Amino acid sequence: MKVIRSLFILFVLFYAGSEAVLSQQRLSLKDAIQTAVDNYKAIKAKAYYADASKAGIVQARRDFLPNLNLAAQQDYGTINGQNGPLYGFGGLAAASSGLPLDHQNWNASFGALYLTNINWDFFAFGRSKARIKTAETVARRDQNDLQQEIFQHKIKVSAAYLNLLAAQRLTESYRKNLNRADTFRHVVITRAKNGLIAGVDSSQANAEVSAARIALIKAQDFEQEQSQKLAVLLNLEPRDFVLDSLFITRVPAGILNSLQRTPGDHPLLQWYKSRIAVSDKQTEYYRTLNYPAFTFVGLLQTRGSGFYNNYSLDQGAYTGNYFDGIKPTRTNYLLGIGVTWNITQPLRISQQVKAQRFISRALQEEYELTSQELNAQLDLSDSKIKNALADYNEVPIQVKAASAAWLQKSVLYKNGLTNLVDVTQAGYALTRAETDRDIAYSNVWQALLLKAAASGDFNLFINEF
Repeated sequence: MKVIRSLFILFVLFYAGSEAVLSQQRLSLKDAIQTAVDNYKAIKAKAYYADASKAGIVQARRDFLPNLNLAAQQDYGTINGQNGPLYGFGGLAAASSGLPLDHQNWNASFGALYLTNINWDFFAFGRSKARIKTAETVARRDQNDLQQEIFQHKIKVSAAYLNLLAAQRLTESYRKNLNRADTFRHVVITRAKNGLIAGVDSSQANAEVSAARIALIKAQDFEQEQSQKLAVLLNLEPRDFVLDSLFITRVPAGILNSLQRTPGDHPLLQWYKSRIAVSDKQTEYYRTLNYPAFTFVGLLQTRGSGFYNNYSLDQGAYTGNYFDGIKPTRTNYLLGIGVTWNITQPLRISQQVKAQRFISRALQEEYELTSQELNAQLDLSDSKIKNALADYNEVPIQVKAASAAWLQKSVLYKNGLTNLVDVTQAGYALTRAETDRDIAYSNVWQALLLKAAASGDFNLFINEF
């Protein structure tokens, strides 16, 4: 039993260790994007909408097929007839037929009807083709909607990834600041105990450590917020992500080439174009409703009855036998071509067509507005890239100078050649330089991502990884 218990404990420890390793597995940007595309519910929903539209194309094509109906019925009842008009409103009235006698009787027998009917609108001035084309444009619209949703989600995930990475680097910078403050505090306390400096300096050093700790807590809180946002976009449970940070300190190789605008259709503009196309096709379809439809009909009908042919002379000439009643004895066929045209339909359709044209114009205006906004974002992204590169080139100088100043003031203070205020200011400058460096590194990649989002070419960004 002790051996089994030991093995069980080892297994639990091994499993827990494996889970810990998996939870700390490094998440690359490409893996994050792929996970988001595979898991995000909005993308899955639009994929189903696109599949539904594809099925709508098949349905529209099959609507052109003729209606072929098969029917069979077997009945039992009387056949009393009466002279007079009859109209079956809603198809709910009985259709019994028989000799119109001068009195009611309750002679009943079995009867049967076997029917094959074909009804085909073989020509309707292009109505069926218009429906098929409309269904095809709807499918293209929904497919474009899916693609632009995927594109925008990739941008969102990339931005969240960069934000979390920047937050993690800021947390690390504030952690270094806390370590510096705490290390320097020990120096101050030691010197104060030995009577080399005033005791008030130790109180000020303690205050600086507390301020550094508060700044670190705020940075950690911001990091947790960014981690939560990334988890939502990936459709995963909140967790501590270990990100790939190797790329953040370098300049993207193609960032200078990205300053030149590359032609291409933006996924969002493609979606707006497809919306206009759907509206135009619907207008064409509505126009076909103005015209008549030519219909071919065919009918093959077989009937059986338990009432004999001399029933009009002898009301006893019928049988109650079931099989005799349902046996087919008379057959009729019918072929015909007809035309149906609601002459008041154009009065209604004209307004429907007019309304659809207004919708097309509204969609066109939305398309042009979106195009203008994307052009403005392109101009903004060019400026962002230039400014981000300028900051990127400046921050190393700032960090180097601030580090040298901190080292100098620290040494001078230890030798009693400066005061604590100068050291504290040098520490502030170093912390600010380090955080500016982290932000500048992130801004370079954020600017390139903005360029990719505005141009509609995500490869401009993701090919850097």
